[in-house]
Amino acid sequence: MFKIALFVGSVRRDRHGIKVAHWMEKILKDLGHEVFFIDPMELGLPLLDRMYKEMQEPEEKLRNLREKIKEADGYMPISPEYNHSTSSALKNTLDYFLEEYFFKPSAIVSYSVGSFGGINAAQHLRQIFAELGAPSISSSFQIPKVQEVFDTDGKLIDPQYEKRVKRFLDEFDWYLEAFKNQREKGTPY
Repeated sequence: MFKIALFVGSVRRDRHGIKVAHWMEKILKDLGHEVFFIDPMELGLPLLDRMYKEMQEPEEKLRNLREKIKEADGYMPISPEYNHSTSSALKNTLDYFLEEYFFKPSAIVSYSVGSFGGINAAQHLRQIFAELGAPSISSSFQIPKVQEVFDTDGKLIDPQYEKRVKRFLDEFDWYLEAFKNQREKGTPY
C-alpha cells in the first residue's frame, strides 16, 4: 500500500520505545504497508556537522537512509519525552535531510513512563515535521506509563490500545492517500 519510514526515537540501553516501534511496525505491515525501520542505535550517526546535501561523499549508511526517507510516502516517529521534548537522537537523525521529506504526512507516536504519554515531545515534533515539509496529521498517539502497556518481551498487555491505534492509523492512511494523490498532480516547488 504505502511506504512508511518509522523512526525509533531512543538509544537508551533499556529503552521502552523499541517495544512501541516493533508493535507499530507489525501493525503497519499487517495493514499491507512497507516499513523502513530506522533505528539511530543501529545507524550510529555522528552529531550533525553537515546535512546530506552538503556532503561530498556521504557514507553508505547515509545514502541508504536518504533513499528510505526519499522513497517513503509518510513518516512515523516513535518518540520518548526527555525534559519536555523529543530525544536528541531522533532530532539528529531527522536533521540530516530536508527536501526528501517534502509533501508527505507524518504521524507522531509518543510515550513516557509518566501519565502524560510524551505529549510535550509530540508537540515539539509537530513543529519539527512542519519545518521539514512533512506536516503531522491532526491526531497523535500517546502511550502513558509505557512500562504497564507492554511486557518485557514487547507484547501488548493493555488491549485498549488496539482500538485507539486503529483510528489513528485510519487517519494516517487518509492523509497518505491524499498527499500521494496531490504529489502525482505536481508540487508547488
